[in-house]
Formats: sequence, structure tokens, C-alpha cells
Amino acid sequence: MTGEPEYDVLIAGQGAAAYAAALYAARYQMKPVVVGEEFGGETAIGGSIENYPGYVDIDGFDLMVKFREQAIKYEVPIVQANLVHVKKDRGWFVSELSDGTRARSLAVILAIGRERRKLGLPNEVEWMGRGVSFCSTCDAPLFKGKKAVAVVGGGDAAVEGAILLSKYAKDVYIVYRREAFTRPEPINVQLLNERENVHQVMNTEIAELLGDDEKGLTGVRLSQPFEGRSEIDVDGIFIEIGADPRVEIPKELGVRLDPITNEVNVDKMMRTNVAGLFAAGDLTNGSGPLKQTVTAAAQGAIAALSAYMYVSEHRSAMKGEKAVAITRI
Repeated sequence: MTGEPEYDVLIAGQGAAAYAAALYAARYQMKPVVVGEEFGGETAIGGSIENYPGYVDIDGFDLMVKFREQAIKYEVPIVQANLVHVKKDRGWFVSELSDGTRARSLAVILAIGRERRKLGLPNEVEWMGRGVSFCSTCDAPLFKGKKAVAVVGGGDAAVEGAILLSKYAKDVYIVYRREAFTRPEPINVQLLNERENVHQVMNTEIAELLGDDEKGLTGVRLSQPFEGRSEIDVDGIFIEIGADPRVEIPKELGVRLDPITNEVNVDKMMRTNVAGLFAAGDLTNGSGPLKQTVTAAAQGAIAALSAYMYVSEHRSAMKGEKAVAITRI
């Protein structure tokens, strides 16, 4: 023995995919460990959620607390440290964590999600869920009947988001730093042009988010006037300028990435091209462009099943020793 804690499966992340994987791994009577510093992932900061089955309306943070409680019920250890490096060593994955400790596991499930691109403005993070959103698909229904919202971006996600929001809010301002939309599909641009309540604010950027800590977002300041106004009152802003999968660790392990989206390429069982390494949630191309709590949780469950099958098949190769958590980190 090396003295390092040994597990059947190490699950990296603390979002919906990770906790679902932990729950299913524990129910398969495996010895899992969850590692990650950012509790709840995208769901926890998403504000009110109305599209997760079983809940008409629940705060995303509260939903993730329930996910974690289920994992704790099955005595899954949760380590508040990020996965920094992983390497394979004689059938084991040796994982180095940000707190300086290491652990060994027969399998690894990566559920480390994506990093949303941000505008870099004050209060952008603090007001998430209070007027600031990074997902039109997730949050558009919350703005039904609202006076106005803004969308930032010039790709398909931004254009589609503005079209969707136009069905809920009275006015939608789509703010783009270039003079024309060239990246979205032409049909989406056509649909956008047909929306009478969508105002296209071109050659312009968001200079400031207006509001306060009590109310959250109340408006935006533009880099140049639009129809004589430098400030626009809005109930929400949707920042749709893309997100980048966290692929540093997958690249380190030689994981194959989707050539178009740069996401981790997985099969229908959440397997990567590296034996014993699985991935789930927003990190992967497993559910196409749909990045939702429900799809992340489903992928986590599938990844746990795959990890269980892999570990069961490979225990005999480890000199007949069953991987057990000899020490909790």
C-alpha cells in the first residue's frame, strides 16, 4: 500500500452530475469520493428553477443541497478541494488535489463542467440569479410579463435567446459589439428580424451593470447611446457570449475532444477513449447543446453504472484486492 487513500471511483465536481454519480455509485456499493471546491455548479447559481421534474419552483442552491444530502445519507465522503492533476499508474488513477493531498482510484468520473465567459464587470457574479443570467433557455420563463431584458452576444445562443425572451418580456434589447450578425444561422437572424419587440443594439457593449445589492440588477449602461439613451432600464440581462469546457485535465490524460465544441467526447455510456475514465454533465457532448440540471444528473447516473462495470471487471487485475477507502482524505 502507498499510504494514499484508495477508492473505487473518484468523482470530480460538486454539481448535479457529480452528486448523481456519487448517489448511484454508493447504491452500487462502490467506495466513491467526491472532490471539488465549487458547491452546486451551474445549478446552485441559477436562481429559481422551474424545469426540474418534481419541483414546480425551487431555488437552484436549495436543489443542490438536496442532491448533497442524498450523497451524505450514503456516507459518501466529500472533499473541499479541486482536482489538479491525474495520472495512471499500474491500473490506478493517481489524483492530486489542490489541498496538497493525493488519492488513488480504479476509476474517475469527471463532472467539472464549463467556465462561463463573463463580461468582467463589477457585480456580474454577485447578481447572478438576481437579474444576471448566463442561460436564456433556463431562465427565460422567469421574465414573463417583465418590462424589458437585455441579451449580450452575437452568436446563435444570443440570437436564439433573444427570440425566446421576446415571447416572455415586453421588450428585448440584444447588444452586440459588431455591426452585423454573421455567426448565427441565417434562419435565426431572419426570425430575430421578424420580432417587433426585439431591439438590435449594434456596435455597442455593456459598460456597466446598474442596480444595488438589495434589488440586484435594475438596468445597464451602454458604451454609446441607443436611440438617445445611454442607460436602459431592464429587469434582467442574459450574457450569452459562450462557455469553455474545463478540459485541462482531460487533455492531460489524452482524452479525445469533440472537434467542433471542444467538449469531452463520450459515448452513450459516458465512456471516454481512456479506459476507466468517464465524464458527465456540461463538460461533455453527451446531450448536445442542451445543458440542463436534468441532463447532467442523468449523465452522472449513467457514468456511475459504467464505472461500476469497469471496476467490477478490473478488480481481479489488481491482485484480487477490492478497492476500499482505507482512509478518508
